[in-house]
Amino acid sequence: MSLNVNKPLMWKYAVEKISLGLGMVLLLAVLMAGCGWGSSKTTLTSIAPSSGTQGAAVAVTLTGTNFVSGSTIAVSGTGITVSSPTVASRTSITATFTIALNAPTGAQSVTVTNSLGTSGHQTFTVNALQPTVTSTNPAIGATAVPINRKITAAFSKPMNPATISTATFTLASATTTITGVVAYDTASNIATFAPAANLAANTAFTATITTGAKDLAGDSLASNFVWAFTTSAVSDTTAPTVSSTNPASAATGVTLNQKIAATFSKAMDPTTITATTFTLKQGTTAVAGTVTYAGTTATFTPTANLAASTAYTATISTGATDLAGNALAGGGSAPNPWTFTTGATSTASAPTVTSTVPADTATGVGINQAINATFSTGMDPATITTATFTLAGPGTTTVVTGTVTYNVASNVATFTPAANLAASALFTATVTTGAKDLAGNPLAANKVWTFTTGTATVGQAPVNLRSLSTFAAVAGAGLTNSNSGGQTTLNGDVGLSPTATCLGDGSPCSALDPKINGTLYANDPAGIAAKAKADLVSAYNDGAGRPPGTVENDLSGMTLPPGVYTSGSTMSIAVSGVLTLDAKGDANAVWIFQVGSSLTVNNSAQVLLINGAKAANVFWAVAASSAIGSNASFKGSVLAVASNSVGTLSVVDGRLLSETGQVTLLSNTVTVPAP
Repeated sequence: MSLNVNKPLMWKYAVEKISLGLGMVLLLAVLMAGCGWGSSKTTLTSIAPSSGTQGAAVAVTLTGTNFVSGSTIAVSGTGITVSSPTVASRTSITATFTIALNAPTGAQSVTVTNSLGTSGHQTFTVNALQPTVTSTNPAIGATAVPINRKITAAFSKPMNPATISTATFTLASATTTITGVVAYDTASNIATFAPAANLAANTAFTATITTGAKDLAGDSLASNFVWAFTTSAVSDTTAPTVSSTNPASAATGVTLNQKIAATFSKAMDPTTITATTFTLKQGTTAVAGTVTYAGTTATFTPTANLAASTAYTATISTGATDLAGNALAGGGSAPNPWTFTTGATSTASAPTVTSTVPADTATGVGINQAINATFSTGMDPATITTATFTLAGPGTTTVVTGTVTYNVASNVATFTPAANLAASALFTATVTTGAKDLAGNPLAANKVWTFTTGTATVGQAPVNLRSLSTFAAVAGAGLTNSNSGGQTTLNGDVGLSPTATCLGDGSPCSALDPKINGTLYANDPAGIAAKAKADLVSAYNDGAGRPPGTVENDLSGMTLPPGVYTSGSTMSIAVSGVLTLDAKGDANAVWIFQVGSSLTVNNSAQVLLINGAKAANVFWAVAASSAIGSNASFKGSVLAVASNSVGTLSVVDGRLLSETGQVTLLSNTVTVPAP
C-alpha cells in the first residue's frame, strides 16, 4: 500500500471549507434575525410619536418585525380610534390615531396582530387638552365698542368656576385697572366681566384671562390670553332681535332629534339665556330641555326626541338681554315666537365639511387669512370651538392661537388667528369629530387640510366705519318717514346733523313713527351725531378711494365674488332683478361698490348673500344719491354723498348714511347688520 503524502493537506482543506460554510450559515442567521426573517414572531418595538392630545388626530409610525399584509392595530381602553393602517414594510406600519375629546388621559397599550400572531405591547399616552379661549366679545381689535357693555370670553371646555374671578379675568386701560364683577355661566362655558361703571369713551382697553383659569381637571390655559379693543363715545341702547331660527318659522318635516336654535342680531348676556327665557311647547305643554349659548346663537336641546307629526312653538322672552342690558324686542328678521311641525323620523346622517378656505394644498395664501370650513348642514354652535377647530403651523406641532366663530345662516365656521400667520410656511387645519350637527351627529372623521402661506396680506379690508357701526341711519338734512303702509322700524341708532329735523307722517318723530330701536341723536350737544357725520365722510372716502375694480353698471342677474366693482356713472338693479354675492365659503369676504353717480335698486329687486357672505361686509360708496324701490330686499351699508330713499315695505339689512341730504323712509325695516 502506498502512502499519499497529500492526504493531510486534503483533510485540512476539507475542514477549512466546512468551517467557512458554517460561518456563512451563522452570519446569514444573524442577518435574518436582525431583519425579522426566518422567525414567525411579530414584534412591536416603538411608536412615534408616542403621545397625543385629547381631540387630536395623530399620524403615527409603528416599528417592529414581521409586519405582513393584513396586520391590524389594537389599542386598549377607550377613546382612541385607529384608521388607515398601512404596512409600509416588514418593519413599519403607519396609521392615524384619532383621540376623542373625552378620551381618558394616561397610557394605553398598543399591539399589532397578523397571521404570525400578536406582538408585545408598546405605550401610547393620551395627554389632557388644555383649555383655550374660543371667542371674545368685543372681538380682538374691535373699535367703536359701546361704553356700557359687559366683556365676555368663551372657553373650549367646562372650567372650574372657582378659578374664574377678578383675579384671573381683568380689564385695564393703560395702567388703570377697571373695577368690576366676574361671573361664569356653566351651561355655556362663558365668563363675563361687568364693569362697575361705564367705560371711558374713545379709549383703548386690554382684557386678560390668566393661566390661573383652570378646567375641571385642574389644567390651566397654556398662557395668558390677552386682547385689546377701543370704545366709542356712545352707550348701546339698541334692543336685540331674533335674526334667524333653525328650524325656520313654519318649517315642516323637522327631524325628531332636532335641536332648536335661534340667532340674535347681536351678542347676548349668556346668563340670561336659560330654559326660563328660551322655551319650547307642544300646545300648552312645556317640553323639557337644556339651553346653551355660543357666539350669537342660543340652542334648546330637548331631553327626549320630539313627537312625530306634531306642531311646536318656540319662544324667547324679554328676559333675554344683550351685553348692555337691553331686553329682546320684536321686529327682527325672524319671528319670535315661531312654530314648526315635525316629520316622522330622526336623522343619523353624519355632517360633512363641504368646502374650506383656503382650499386643501393651496399656496400663496395671505398671511392675514382667516380659515373657514363650510358644513353640509346646520351645526350645534356649542360644539364649534377652538377644541374642535384647530390650526397648527409652521409645521404640525406649533399651535396657532386664535378664536372660532360659527355663522348659523351660512353653516360656516371661522378660525381667526390672533396675529398674522408666518410667511412661506405650511399650516394644517383640522375640524374634529367633536363638531356635531343640531341632531347631535358628529363628523364621521376628522377633516384635515393643509395650505402654505405667501409673503403678503391679500383681499380687501372692510371699510372702517368707526362710530357709524351702531347707526342704522345718518343724515345731514334730516329724516322723513311715513307709516302709511305699515310700521317703520330702525334697529340701530339714528344721527341727524347739522339739520336735526325728524318727521313722522308730517309731525315730529314719535315713539312709533318711526320706531327707533336705539337712540336718536339729533344735533345733540355731546356731538355724537356730528361725529357720526364726520366718520361718514371718512368712510365714503375710504370706499370710493380704493383702487378701481371691475367695471359694472347693471348688476341684475349677476353673481359676484368678493372684490371692488366700479361704475363711472350710475349703477342699478332692475325690477325684480337679483344680485347674488358669493363669498365662496370665506366669511371675511368684502364687496365694495364704487358708484360715480346714483344707485338705483328698482321695485322687488334683491341682493342675495350666499356661501358665507355677510351684509356687514358689503359697502356702497355712492357719489350722489341712492334710491331703493318698493318691496326690495337690500344688503349692505350705503355711504351716499347726497340722500337715501326707500320705497314701501322694503327691507334693508345694513345702513342708510347720507352726508348732505335726507333719509326718506316708507314703512321699512332697517337693521344694523351683525358683525
